[in-house]
Amino acid sequence: MFAGDPVWQPRAAAFAAKTRDFLELATAGSATPPRPLRVAWQAPCSLQNGLKLADAGRKLLMECGFDVVDIPESHLCCGSAGSYSILQPEIAGRLRERKLSNIAALKPDVIATANIGCLHHLTGPDAPPVVHLAELIDWAEGGATPAFLETRSKPE
Repeated sequence: MFAGDPVWQPRAAAFAAKTRDFLELATAGSATPPRPLRVAWQAPCSLQNGLKLADAGRKLLMECGFDVVDIPESHLCCGSAGSYSILQPEIAGRLRERKLSNIAALKPDVIATANIGCLHHLTGPDAPPVVHLAELIDWAEGGATPAFLETRSKPE
């Protein structure tokens, strides 16, 4: 965006060099989930295509003791894509349906993602609960129980 701008290009480059994604900083520590949980890891397009960290979330969740299942056609967008879901609602809706259909076949307890747009777009009565992976990691490390688990009965 600032390429070639003599004032803003160096400032933007300096700012970008200082930023990190959550997955570049997070570690599993001594995490163990209080109960087994089957997690479908939904790697956002930003992690897949921009940051090349698609597998980082999956690995981190596994290191924390979660049963992580691979979503078929995981490389496909969920349909959120920033403003795309607003500007192209029909196409975004079809992508969402396809993603949720692939996830439903896995019968996960929860979908974990690292992007608030994906989280919001996939959430709904036709979907398993969707959370940010930081919420699951926090829970595995002794933090608060995720809200979706508070409303479910505990397995026998």
